[in-house]
Amino acid sequence: MEITHFVTSQRDNALLIGDYNTYRAQLARRIRTLRKKLGRATPKNVKYSKKAPITAGDVQSNQEFVHLLLLSSERAWAHAMYMKAAHAEDNTEQGITGSTRKHIISRLHKASKIANDLLVLLGDQLTGAVERDRLEAQAYASSLSGAEEFEKQSEGIKDSEASVDRWQPCLHHFATARVIYNALLKSTRDDTYKEVLVGSIDPSIRYAAYSSSIPRTVAVSTVAIKYFPQDRLSGIVPAIEELDPEALVDPSSNTANTAATDVPNTITWRGRKANIIDAAIGQALASVAIAETELSQFLTSATEDTTSREKGGAYDGILIASQDAVDATRHAIEELEKEGVEEGDSRMQNLRVTNLAVNYDLIGWRIGRNRVLIGIDDGASFDSNENQRQPKRPRKDGKQWTVKPEGNGRRLARLRERVVLLDAILQSIDSVKELRGAARDTAFIDELDAKRAYYQALKCLNIAQSHMLLSTPSSARSALALLDRALTLSTQSKSHNASPASSIPRLDPSSTHLETLHSRLSALVIRHRALVHLQTLTSSSATSGRSLRPLVDSLDIYPVGGANLSNLVTYPPKLQPIPVKPLFLDVAFNYIVYPGQGAVKAVEERAEEGKMEVEQDQTPKKRGWFGFGR
Repeated sequence: MEITHFVTSQRDNALLIGDYNTYRAQLARRIRTLRKKLGRATPKNVKYSKKAPITAGDVQSNQEFVHLLLLSSERAWAHAMYMKAAHAEDNTEQGITGSTRKHIISRLHKASKIANDLLVLLGDQLTGAVERDRLEAQAYASSLSGAEEFEKQSEGIKDSEASVDRWQPCLHHFATARVIYNALLKSTRDDTYKEVLVGSIDPSIRYAAYSSSIPRTVAVSTVAIKYFPQDRLSGIVPAIEELDPEALVDPSSNTANTAATDVPNTITWRGRKANIIDAAIGQALASVAIAETELSQFLTSATEDTTSREKGGAYDGILIASQDAVDATRHAIEELEKEGVEEGDSRMQNLRVTNLAVNYDLIGWRIGRNRVLIGIDDGASFDSNENQRQPKRPRKDGKQWTVKPEGNGRRLARLRERVVLLDAILQSIDSVKELRGAARDTAFIDELDAKRAYYQALKCLNIAQSHMLLSTPSSARSALALLDRALTLSTQSKSHNASPASSIPRLDPSSTHLETLHSRLSALVIRHRALVHLQTLTSSSATSGRSLRPLVDSLDIYPVGGANLSNLVTYPPKLQPIPVKPLFLDVAFNYIVYPGQGAVKAVEERAEEGKMEVEQDQTPKKRGWFGFGR
């Protein structure tokens, strides 16, 4: 039934072009149309009569009854959100009180009631709902019930003993929604569930936990597992554990996996150690460490048949984990900024260092994936048959498959893909300089410039290779200019200390890659200087009108005035005949009988052939329909 996707798509499409009131109006029109379609609308000029509630049989006959309930619940929720947004614009410094607050709570209560009715309805096997549909309905109903409880307590009295207990129902509802959505996210890898968690569930749990005097260092996942009502929802626990066996296991407990619970307390960035003050950041960094181990194992066990796309796809896990660490750090900084914490505070300083470190790691993993996609030696070498593979099935004649060379069009397309990936790498390196606190570290910026020079040299090299394939009159000059620029950049990148070779490609190039690129560029520059010099000599001789015979064609003549070393060979070479020794064919061998070769037998065979020819000539020929002499 895709309950979560249906709800989120409705919200995103409406809020993209309007506000909550626009969303509410769209829902009203859709509900009216859907009621007419399902035969539950009151006709015109007819007194309104209350319709019977939707039953399991109705859902079995048409699943659009589920959409009708979801749209009705969303309309009540959108009405409440619209009133909150309108009040926030009018009274920015005052809380929502009086009849407005009661109206908002009543709308949220109606939305949660309809969602719970849907949950009870899907519990009947007659509806045909599967276990995943029931879990999504439970999470949706819990999120709306949590929003209702949140609104009831958000304007209450704080800093009292009663305020700690009054947030318990809110935490129970949101914990249920988070556990279910997190289990669905891990089993399906669908970003829709992640957007729901990051957008509304996690911030609500964090605020409710803070109001309940729970320290900020306790992770949101730990709070959700602690307040998950297992006694009340024991029926759905097996379904949740089937999706994620560790959904209800606290990562910070001693019973969890030791490798997964090795949560760091500090992070180091260029010799500076910072404390991790938010548990969510520590959990995300632990996930990054696990993903890095898995990536290293995959790349180490990769064979020659493993394509570059498969290796690049192996970076998805660590990129997701690194992005979670960046998001957790950003949320922690935003929370401190909302509280008015100054930049000189130790907590803010630690978060700034952590933010710089996790962003640099994320960009490094992105660059590493692009390097893997480029190919061997980061694109310093170009093999025309690099991606050519022989078919696995054998040929019918039993011979080996012959690999056909690629055409220039395909080669240019591959070089164009490399240039696009290198452009993405250069943009990522430039984005590192924009991070807060990075521009003040001059030594760090110099290192980044050296690494950027390495990738810029690779870009110039690949563009030069495309000019080599074009073979136009000016291609050699263009290629030489690009290669000379690449050689200068390569020399600049070698001036800084390179990092040692690693099994996982990241931002830092190794000394081996630097040496390989520099030696290849030096050889190509020398070669293309010679080609350009030959083209210059050829063009100068053509413009001067001299058509001298090249020295290689007049080696039998002694040059009296000295050899003309400026005209050694014909360049560019032309297609012309080459004198060779004549070939004689012994045709008479077929007609002359030599001694010992059976002369008598040959004569008899010749006689028999003569008789057959005479008989064929004497055989009367048949005439056709249009012949003469019948």
